[in-house]
Amino acid sequence: MYQFIIQNTEGLKAAAQQFVEAMGDRRVFAFYGKMGAGKTTFIKAICEALGVEDTVTSPTFAIVNEYKALRGSFYHFDFYRIKNLREAYDIGTEEYFYSGCPCFIEWPELIEELLPEDTVKVCIEVHEDGSRTVTM
Repeated sequence: MYQFIIQNTEGLKAAAQQFVEAMGDRRVFAFYGKMGAGKTTFIKAICEALGVEDTVTSPTFAIVNEYKALRGSFYHFDFYRIKNLREAYDIGTEEYFYSGCPCFIEWPELIEELLPEDTVKVCIEVHEDGSRTVTM
């Protein structure tokens, strides 16, 4: 288990770099946290640490965004608006999850049945002082 403390926005870049170093050969990451916990912000920082030069935004309406870097493609999912598993199947989630490319998933609790067995659970907890603890 890895744990990263993010005290403020200045610490975000360092935490994202630590996360990238801890990823190893794992490819599917399910981000859990309350609304406003910073899931999108942290995934954006991870993508930047991986060398993504595109603008990283929440795929709330598109459900999935693809980003490219020298290391290859990365997929960012947001299942907040999904109504049922059929919608997840229809966008080809299994193809993405088993593509060998890193996948970062927001609101995975809505599609847990579809997640690969080796999915890494990432929890973001917000503290009263505004700091975050990210547990992987």
